[in-house]
Amino acid sequence: MAGSKADQRSGEGCVSNGTVVRMKITLDDVTPAVSRTLEVPLNIRLDRLHTVIQTAFSWTDSHLWEMSFGQTGFGIPDPEYGFDGPLDARKATLAQVLADTKRKTFRYLYDFGDAWEHSVKIERVSAASPHLTYPLILDAVGMRPPEDSGGPWGYAEKLEALGDPQHEYHEEALETLGNDHDPNAQPDIPLIEARLEALAKKWVPRTRRKA
Repeated sequence: MAGSKADQRSGEGCVSNGTVVRMKITLDDVTPAVSRTLEVPLNIRLDRLHTVIQTAFSWTDSHLWEMSFGQTGFGIPDPEYGFDGPLDARKATLAQVLADTKRKTFRYLYDFGDAWEHSVKIERVSAASPHLTYPLILDAVGMRPPEDSGGPWGYAEKLEALGDPQHEYHEEALETLGNDHDPNAQPDIPLIEARLEALAKKWVPRTRRKA
């Protein structure tokens, strides 16, 4: 758990409107299990929520992504797709979408090629603590797979090949995963905390100076 440092964080960088959402995000179809439990401001923009998820999982934000609430998807629209692409995540907040869709779960897809699907479950909505900054990581389990490792099924195959020097794809797995890859390693929670705290400070509303 990340509570030890969280208790020390000042509310100076909080971007909450007084309400926070606790959510558990699970990377689907990956073994060993990979998940993160976060608290974020209810009024966070969806593009910023994407950045929070990327930070929590230590993804590199180098691929396309989309959040889906039922049949409604949000992302960064590409003009080439016209009206067929996702709605603009920069123009929607989590509060608005949850109120409109009445949903307690949604999906987050990262990298349309590898298709890393994440299931997101809203665990509770509560008052923000004036002594904490948000976004906040509460728990982290498992290391996410390396980028460009073939999605859940490709990653599973590479793990099998990595553990068998006689496997026909052992060298390919070594090249993709590295000879020091440990699927049972645990995430560096203090590092994630520090990166999330930096985001909170970056996003804190600026006070306009009077003329």
